[in-house]
Amino acid sequence: MIDKTMTIREVLNIDPGTAHIMMSFGMHCLTCPCATAESLEEAAMVHGINVDEMVDQLNAYLAEKQ
Repeated sequence: MIDKTMTIREVLNIDPGTAHIMMSFGMHCLTCPCATAESLEEAAMVHGINVDEMVDQLNAYLAEKQ
């Protein structure tokens, strides 16, 4: 399960297919140095993204794959 305290890199390591969801929210910095240090919540704040909505979609994507 993904939560907003995880880094972008941690999410991508769980499933690289999550990239398209993060990018659909306008988070195109998936490979920048901050991706390994910033939490989803911190990155969402910088980009003006609703982190809870994004995390819900990420978890729904993972649930569908099971």
